[in-house]
Amino acid sequence: MRTKIIATLGPATDTLESIRGLVRAGARIFRLNFSHGGREGFEKLVAIIRSLEKETGETLAILQDLSGPKIRTCDIGLGTLEVTKGAEILLGAPGQEEGREEMVICLDQPDILRSLRPGEVVALSDGMLRFTVTERIGDLLVRMVAVNAGIAPPRKGISFPGKSISLEAVTAKDRADLDVGLDLGVDMVAISYVQKAEDVARLKSLMREKGRVLPIVAKLERPQAIQNLDRIIEESDGVMVARGDLGLECDLPTLPALQKRIIRACNRAGKPVIVATQMLLSMVSSPMPTRAETTDVANAILDGADCIMLSEETAIGRYPSETVSYMGEIAIQAEAFHFEDTSARPVAPDYEDQPGKFLAYAACLLADKTRSRAIVCHSRTGSTARILSACRPRQPIYALSGDDRTRHFTQLSWGVIPAVPPEDESNHQERCERFIREHAAFLEGDSVILTAGQPTNKRQLETQTNVVKVYEK
Repeated sequence: MRTKIIATLGPATDTLESIRGLVRAGARIFRLNFSHGGREGFEKLVAIIRSLEKETGETLAILQDLSGPKIRTCDIGLGTLEVTKGAEILLGAPGQEEGREEMVICLDQPDILRSLRPGEVVALSDGMLRFTVTERIGDLLVRMVAVNAGIAPPRKGISFPGKSISLEAVTAKDRADLDVGLDLGVDMVAISYVQKAEDVARLKSLMREKGRVLPIVAKLERPQAIQNLDRIIEESDGVMVARGDLGLECDLPTLPALQKRIIRACNRAGKPVIVATQMLLSMVSSPMPTRAETTDVANAILDGADCIMLSEETAIGRYPSETVSYMGEIAIQAEAFHFEDTSARPVAPDYEDQPGKFLAYAACLLADKTRSRAIVCHSRTGSTARILSACRPRQPIYALSGDDRTRHFTQLSWGVIPAVPPEDESNHQERCERFIREHAAFLEGDSVILTAGQPTNKRQLETQTNVVKVYEK
């Protein structure tokens, strides 16, 4: 299986045995959702994952997902409200409910109320309950009418489709959570509600202040992010198509095309891209997915997704390991279909004025023509592995790196198998050759394509990829 599976950990998967089951089923990346839980719980999960790395010999990556400036309703002691279609509800700041007989929903960020106007839409409970603003009553209070019936629990996310809202991307909570994540040793960090490249740059700056810069995954959840897509991709190390909130902020019929555009842009840039939210949601309570869900997962893979992510399915679901297994089976079938076309060739990246990208593409073409067993690359930063992955070769890509952070991050890339190189060889090419000679996956007579950075007389230190070689074991 070339597609990577990300499993979100939660109450259903917070023990050694349950996480071991996810690993056995095919999960290699684990998401820690910092919107829920505290340091003690995350510390326990990180310790379990690291112990399983040693036990299994697999590279298991940890993704810290920061909460971001998600707008939520407050808990003012009214419990879950039952809302009927056409009912009038007040939306206001905490305290506005006092002395009023009408039902009131309050916001934890009330300043947004100042900009709401009649006719604008408000969506609650993942968009399942919608309202239209009908009247401004005060500076921090508006009246709404329910478009449909539903429930309004406290502390639920609330959105304003089509409305541009300026909020600080990294909140005070995020900064505190980042300290926890860096201290616990997470491998990469996802930043929520990115709207512009500067949001990502801000998180990088905070990491530099703390003395450790990790790869950053930008979560695209707002229309403004789509408008700034190319710059966000350029600034980020990876991208997540967070379809839950993106589907609330954009018109639902536009979501499939948006997903495809984002994936295509990431593939062109050689950046890993994750598709997330409601992938196999029915498996939270059912041992089998729906037909529509299996098709959705397969289409995300065929679109070019590097990773597919499970959220509630593994965090709170009744069948977490079974869900990962099912997702893996869908991925295997989708990949097989992709390669059924005998004319399928590696995809050419945009390699203008970038010899390293052209050499990576040439390595994939060479592997295809020679029917090689695999491609082996030695990469200090992981960039060569990501370019090879974006070319979508038939062969698995073994990414050798002595940098622990690089190995964990390359786990996000399609078809890449991170590996530790032999350390007692003098250069990258010799390390690749020895790795091939000693690895059990390669049989005598197998040809393997290797790429490496070989120092020249003028450059004896680090160098970019400048060698492509056919090596026969």
